[in-house]
Amino acid sequence: MSIDYLLKGGIIIDGSSPEVHPKQMDIAIEDDCIKDIGDLSHVIADRTIDVKGLIVCPGFIDAHAHSEFALLADGRAEGKISQGVTTEINGNCGLSAAPLYGAALEQREREFDAINIKERWRTFSEYFSLLEKKKFGTNFMTLAGHGNIRASVVGYMDKSISKNDMEKMVALLRTSMDEGAKGLSTGLIYPPGIYSSASEIIGLAHEAARYKGIYTTHMRSEGDKLLESVDEVISIAGNAGIRAHISHIKTSGEKNWNKLDNVFTIIQEARDKGIVITCDRYPYIASSTDLDTVLPSWAFEGGHKKEITRLENQRAELTEDILKDYPHSSDWEKVVISSVNSDKNRWMEGKSIYEMSRSQGKTELQSVFDVLVDEGLNVGAIFFTMNEDNLKSILKRQYCAIGTDSAVRSFSGVTAKGMPHPRGFGSFPRILGRYVRELGVLTLSEAVYKMTGLSAEIFQIGRRGVLEKGFFADITIFDPSKVIDTADYTNPFRRPEGINHVFINGVPVLLDGELTGALPGRVLR
Repeated sequence: MSIDYLLKGGIIIDGSSPEVHPKQMDIAIEDDCIKDIGDLSHVIADRTIDVKGLIVCPGFIDAHAHSEFALLADGRAEGKISQGVTTEINGNCGLSAAPLYGAALEQREREFDAINIKERWRTFSEYFSLLEKKKFGTNFMTLAGHGNIRASVVGYMDKSISKNDMEKMVALLRTSMDEGAKGLSTGLIYPPGIYSSASEIIGLAHEAARYKGIYTTHMRSEGDKLLESVDEVISIAGNAGIRAHISHIKTSGEKNWNKLDNVFTIIQEARDKGIVITCDRYPYIASSTDLDTVLPSWAFEGGHKKEITRLENQRAELTEDILKDYPHSSDWEKVVISSVNSDKNRWMEGKSIYEMSRSQGKTELQSVFDVLVDEGLNVGAIFFTMNEDNLKSILKRQYCAIGTDSAVRSFSGVTAKGMPHPRGFGSFPRILGRYVRELGVLTLSEAVYKMTGLSAEIFQIGRRGVLEKGFFADITIFDPSKVIDTADYTNPFRRPEGINHVFINGVPVLLDGELTGALPGRVLR
């Protein structure tokens, strides 16, 4: 047998289950697939790589990514590849690469400008063609965003969906699924998802179920109405007859930390009744999203231009509503600016709203309103609202996969901006280093399964997520004694340690800890 690469003497954890026993074996790679696994001392390879003492496992699958635009801007995906990620699930939280018609496309223009995307498209087929023409590093799978679908039909208005509207939305979803989307996602704290009813979502989820797709959701609340939101997910799943997945499950806000056991009880009762409910989580206790999520839902109606007009002219009304959730100055110490677009406001990055307002001689909300207007709403923020003990409990759930909740970024170029959440550079090594080796929250086999086989099961990714003869050669190799994240909130653009080699579709993208620059990623339709 003559093959391309022989991985010699590694300790294989194949990702097939959380109880799998590590075994020392060799792996042969030919073209884009695993040719054989076992004692391959007789094999002649173009290149043999000694991986003795290292863990050889499936490439990590990021169960929750947001790379649809960043990957088009810079396909190198260095932050993800450096931590062993070989496949991403995109199109989460109701926002996907397509469909983009009318108001849905208009709403994205500021993001495109920020990362210099010149191309425009409407459908997934058009987007996939652009992506494949440019080439990219990691495998790309996507859901269809409910926000895209709703905004393409009725824009960003707070209105009930008519029968005619629903027919148009179903048609867009159907086209998206035909073109390769793997399910439906919702973002129920973002416009326009925030205006949608459960019945609207059930109607679309039922259509996704016809394709054997999945329903994923950023729930209506991860804090004060957390339990009601979990109940809604289960109701949607049951009524639509669809598998459901809760994105970045959490208990946000100290007064809600005690709700976690009730969340687990509700989910387990649903699973016991045959409803398939899974979730994902990143290993940090701070979240990150757009700063304008602190605004009340009525502020978003009509799109960005109207939102900015309200920020300029209706500050008293906005203040009254925001103070219900952020009544104290100390609340703003936990909200940190992660990114702005303009050079003049770059000094704000890494500072809390509290610090920023003191530097400006303004109230916290004056600072919030002013920076949102000044930056055309394009302001990212990190919210320190979660609890470490709850994080550990979530990671232990047998149905919890691992995701970064992050877009791909590289260490130079158009995506190397701001002070983004370190999860985009360290999530998977952090699981292995902190929560396996240092704290013992998970066994090594449990962690590998959560990062590989479990995600492949949840999203029905064929021939990936497990090391098996004939499967695609997506492989990550790491040193279990050294692997750890180094990125933090003040220095996020830092590579992890202990990730030695990464192969995607049989091509080395990381060798001896160094990025190769190869772009072998594929769209997984």
